[in-house]
Amino acid sequence: MGGEGSMMNANTSLNNNRSMLSKRKEKSALGGSYANAKMKEFPEASEQTLKEIQERLKKEHRKIRTKQIIVFFILFIGILTSIFFLIR
Repeated sequence: MGGEGSMMNANTSLNNNRSMLSKRKEKSALGGSYANAKMKEFPEASEQTLKEIQERLKKEHRKIRTKQIIVFFILFIGILTSIFFLIR
């Protein structure tokens, strides 16, 4: 009867794939335990330092926002002038 060879090849292919799958599971990067992991100790931040950081971040965000608005208007004006000259 025909077809026995192709079925044997299919079975060996399945077995090879199954054996490769088990090897991949062994090399998993997420495996392991955190029982001996040591946590870092960070100093507690005072209210004053938190306020200073907050103010500094607000100033930085304000600067970034103004730069974005300026660039937007420059691009907008450039697009308007190019449209004006194309229509003319």
